[in-house]
Amino acid sequence: MNTITLAWIALPFFLGFTIYLFPKLDKTLALFTAFASAAYALQLFVEQSPLKLELLDHFSVTLIVDQLSGYFILTNALVTAAVILYCWHSDKTTFFYAQAIILHGSLNAAFACADFISLYVALEVSGIAAFLLITYTRTDRSIWVGLRYLFISNTAMLFYLVGAVLAYQTNHSFSFASLRGAPPEALALIFLGLLIKGGIFVSGLWLPLTHSESETPVSALLSGVVVKAGVYPLVRCALMVDELDPLIRIFGVGTALLGVFYAVFEKDAKRMLAFHTVSQLGFILAAPAVGGFYALTHGLVKSALFLIAGALPSRNFKELQHKPINTTVWIALVIASFSISGFPLLSGFGAKVLTTKNLLSWQAIAMNIAALGTAISFAKFIFLPHKPDGEEAVKPGFWLAVSLLLGGLFAANVVYYEAYTLANIVKPLATIGLGWVAYLLIFKRAVLKLPRVIEEFEHLIGGMSLMLILLFWMVMA
Repeated sequence: MNTITLAWIALPFFLGFTIYLFPKLDKTLALFTAFASAAYALQLFVEQSPLKLELLDHFSVTLIVDQLSGYFILTNALVTAAVILYCWHSDKTTFFYAQAIILHGSLNAAFACADFISLYVALEVSGIAAFLLITYTRTDRSIWVGLRYLFISNTAMLFYLVGAVLAYQTNHSFSFASLRGAPPEALALIFLGLLIKGGIFVSGLWLPLTHSESETPVSALLSGVVVKAGVYPLVRCALMVDELDPLIRIFGVGTALLGVFYAVFEKDAKRMLAFHTVSQLGFILAAPAVGGFYALTHGLVKSALFLIAGALPSRNFKELQHKPINTTVWIALVIASFSISGFPLLSGFGAKVLTTKNLLSWQAIAMNIAALGTAISFAKFIFLPHKPDGEEAVKPGFWLAVSLLLGGLFAANVVYYEAYTLANIVKPLATIGLGWVAYLLIFKRAVLKLPRVIEEFEHLIGGMSLMLILLFWMVMA
């Protein structure tokens, strides 16, 4: 198993750097890499025994793959496969598929890391690969958005690296467990870096512009799996160091409420989905013990939603009210919206029920408000007009990609089939119904334009300083 794990980690990088030798096989090799990761992840669920690899014993540079890793790796595999299928008949060059493979490999590595140094390397590689995909079209807008992302990402990693060194000075170990007893400044700096990379709370306000302005398949990758490279270590730290669990839960609740507040009033479809990424990441952190399943469900549904949003005739909800979309596309949109709202028969239902059962008492009210806000937000999609011959024409690979993701939402129900009790079914249905009523009576006509000034580049950098002060206060309290 050790040899298989090392080969699985190395495979995407080997193919990513050699794909130019076989340019006619670029899509095939990329798809093969994704399916290889899916097979490895499924093997982790079958064996159910954690695998630990000590790479550098003296420094505690360690890889751990278990069921938690398996959820994130499977998410990466299915989202990457869907994006490759979506782009199959497009004019994407070998460069695009090479970067997609390298991004896939770096995320796999991040999901196997249990120490700060190997995680740092994986996050840096994923940041560069994501930057190259964001700027793939080489327009002035894409280059600016990409550079903005790269600068924020690198600044976050600088804070993170300083924190990792301070933690090592205290415990002479780079393991996540070294946070136990680490000085407050180490905790604050490491957490700031991860919160920024993961798009959490106000540290994640770089995310809406980056995800909404990227190409459709790149947006699906970014929201579906890339941001989870920053969320995974937070979940792992919460499970390894009990003292950190309350802190991470607090940020989970805060980001769930912040993201959904913006999403409810957002009139741009892609920006609304991006803000919901911020919100849904909060559900993963609010209950770390079951965060892996929620991450899988969110990755599948959010990637599907971004791919479908790219097929709509407009991004503006007001315009979409007067431009009926194709009924088949609308059905796919409704299925995805139902899942993220927590409707039964889709894995979003089981994920929300499981998360709710693992919340602490002080979290319950806030997370129920976030769930209601989710239902209100996605009512915008559900109540769009539609007709059999709508305006949009989907790309040839669209249905293969969306079918894979939506099929995953139905199949993932087996993870927590115990959720299907009468009591568990009634509450989500009541929440969704209340959300629809609130949307139709209040929010459909509401006109509230929230300021975007805090998303401006200079304010994002200033926000990092404020977050660092907040983190210092929280870890020292």
